[in-house]
Amino acid sequence: MDGDQTRAETDRTDDDRAGEAARLDGNVAAGMLSEIFVHDFTTARVTCANCGARMLVGALFVYAHGMGMVMRCPSCDSVVMRIARTPTRLWFDPTGARLVTMVAPTPAVD
Repeated sequence: MDGDQTRAETDRTDDDRAGEAARLDGNVAAGMLSEIFVHDFTTARVTCANCGARMLVGALFVYAHGMGMVMRCPSCDSVVMRIARTPTRLWFDPTGARLVTMVAPTPAVD
């Protein structure tokens, strides 16, 4: 029985190490995130989390004011995204978006 317990502990340790090898710091995503947020975001497709309607971000109704904007679904009027700017931060809240998709950029050919 001690042999089985030792094997289980070794297996768990190997599994833990494998999980740690796959888990990276969020900074690793910087390259891919820069691909996403550099494009004209109004051409991205968004799915409303409330009603499921799919549309271009540019088709959302925007209510703007000095500090930022609220972007609402034209189908159900739910808030899909909020953007705010302060002197030191830019706040982006996509809570009302179930999914945002965009066309991948074409790699530059030398």
